[in-house]
Amino acid sequence: MQFDARPLTDPVDRRAVRAFTEQLGARFPRAGRGGPTKAARIAVGVTMLVVSAPLLVFSIAVLVLTDGVSAFGIAFSLVICGTIAAAIVVLVSGGGRRTMQYRLDRFAAANGMHFHPGYDDPQLPGMLFDVGRQRRSAMLVRGDVPRFVEFGNYQYTIGSGKNQTTHNWGYIAVRLDAPLPNIVLDAEGNNGLLSSNLPVRLDERQRLRLEGDFNEHFSLYCPQGYEADALYLFTPDIMQRFMNRAAQLDVEIVDDWLLFYSASPLSTLDPARWAWQFSVVGAMLDKIARWSRWRDERLRIASTSPVSGVQPALADPQHLRPPEGVAEPGRRLKRRGLTWLVIVIGAVVAINVIGTFIGAVMGAAS
Repeated sequence: MQFDARPLTDPVDRRAVRAFTEQLGARFPRAGRGGPTKAARIAVGVTMLVVSAPLLVFSIAVLVLTDGVSAFGIAFSLVICGTIAAAIVVLVSGGGRRTMQYRLDRFAAANGMHFHPGYDDPQLPGMLFDVGRQRRSAMLVRGDVPRFVEFGNYQYTIGSGKNQTTHNWGYIAVRLDAPLPNIVLDAEGNNGLLSSNLPVRLDERQRLRLEGDFNEHFSLYCPQGYEADALYLFTPDIMQRFMNRAAQLDVEIVDDWLLFYSASPLSTLDPARWAWQFSVVGAMLDKIARWSRWRDERLRIASTSPVSGVQPALADPQHLRPPEGVAEPGRRLKRRGLTWLVIVIGAVVAINVIGTFIGAVMGAAS
């Protein structure tokens, strides 16, 4: 893979950025939102200013007329000033995103790839792309180098109200030659103290321990019954490359995709980060080519000739090779649900809370 990082840091012409932004909608009419529109930003910013400015004048007048400086008055004034500053930021925001899109478009072209602003609800099969809502990819750099590769950022939202949380990720998607079993490498280096950072929990019965130091870097999960297939795919030389190049990335093989996940954006303006990402993909491309030879023995069709009763597979050795694809048990890993222990603990906590509340009510009534 060629690598030219100059467009990420070279000075840009603002007029060229504006022209690029105007053309972006015509180039990608089916692209996702990519962020709030200019009209929406102006509406929000003006509303914040209209509400905040009179309150700031009022708070200053109170401080002057009362000839006193209270902690509450100062705090209130600071909050209003912060709101006004935020309104100004909202009004002028958008330029940074547009410049980033312009730079990434030039960076992609310089490296034989192309830029796409992103999609709402991107149609990728990995675990990252089927959780939450308001799913969106952004800042995509993609191309065939020599197989299809896409670098991008991604976000989704879970929960609601005060418990709503938006999760931001980066990912690399590499298209494979043929479907493979669903296999996950959970990187130990980016996990929390007690749990994985992956958006779903996998059934521990699917964990496969491999030889050497690999288990110190990754926890490998494969569908039950596909342990030998995982060993065929993850030979010692491939395991070594994952450890050397991608130890901070979670990895998933699903259908005919190889996906790398990062809990922080990957499509950035950082040349060093891009150099590392290109090295990760480059190190894997020549090794994963052999994966196209894998076949799922469970798909073997042993048909019988109605005339001779001789199996065609025995007459023609070519028929001994199963077709491309993965049998149903290997297509998706099983996810872990609530265990009885968690349910029991939750029930005990709920009973204690309810009991404490009832006791407090009865005590107050007496």
